[in-house]
Amino acid sequence: MKLKQISISFLVGVAAIGLTLNSCESKKVTNQNWEPLLDMSLSQWDKFIGVPHYTVDLEGYEKGNGMKGTPIGLNNDPLNVFSAVEMDGEAVLKISGEIYGGLTSKKEYENYHLRMMVKWGTQKYEPRLDQKKDSGILYHCQGPHGAFWNVWMQSQEMQVQEGDSGDYYAIAGTGVDVKTIKKDQPEAEWDIYIYDPNGKYKHFKSGEDSRCRKIADYERSGEWNQLDLVCIGDKSYHLVNGKVVMVVENSVAYNKDGTTAPLAKGKIQIQSEGAEVYYKDIEIRSISELPEEFVAE
Repeated sequence: MKLKQISISFLVGVAAIGLTLNSCESKKVTNQNWEPLLDMSLSQWDKFIGVPHYTVDLEGYEKGNGMKGTPIGLNNDPLNVFSAVEMDGEAVLKISGEIYGGLTSKKEYENYHLRMMVKWGTQKYEPRLDQKKDSGILYHCQGPHGAFWNVWMQSQEMQVQEGDSGDYYAIAGTGVDVKTIKKDQPEAEWDIYIYDPNGKYKHFKSGEDSRCRKIADYERSGEWNQLDLVCIGDKSYHLVNGKVVMVVENSVAYNKDGTTAPLAKGKIQIQSEGAEVYYKDIEIRSISELPEEFVAE
């Protein structure tokens, strides 16, 4: 009886130690999974600055309407459109918005979960002075800088715009399939199709129905909002404050002859698009399936 009690005690003790080790190991793996992408020197990013608008106070560079003309180019940012500032003891990406541009990851990524926090500033600039504050997360970026409006790369876009965050855009020769419903009385040409998991598949392509609207608005005005982008194979999920607002499938890039090629990896660009905006807690991790916390969504 005594030996049996000792054995049971020993096994319980071993189990407890094992549980502790497993918990520590699990915690360690979780911490290592996330790779921070933001520091005060923006060391993991390149800057590409587009065409200065006529209204920009900048000498020595060709100006245009913000889209047509000669871009300033790679890692030449005379007005500090992209910078890291310290807020409450942490690094925050500040995008002035004064010139269209893209903060471009130096690495390519595939099968990942990207997340960050975003908050709007107060300033707006031409050519979007009278429009909504705008930015965006471009992903699966391929090819040269300047493919679209002399600034951004060929890519898929998770829209970041006041009231529209999570929308999908096809950029410079890309396309996807989305389950949608069609509005009977759209407010505008770009407001016809809305993502709906119970809808019918529709193909969206650059230049032809290139935008699909998110299913609902979960943004919090005037506050920090969390954005998640989950990419698995040729499928991507756009999330705003933990809610899935868009799912795109069959991501492709179009060749010059109209044929397509799978588009499931590439660089990441964060846009400067006429509005002051701040990003923080930018981090990424490799995944092989939809994170458990989003499955119910």
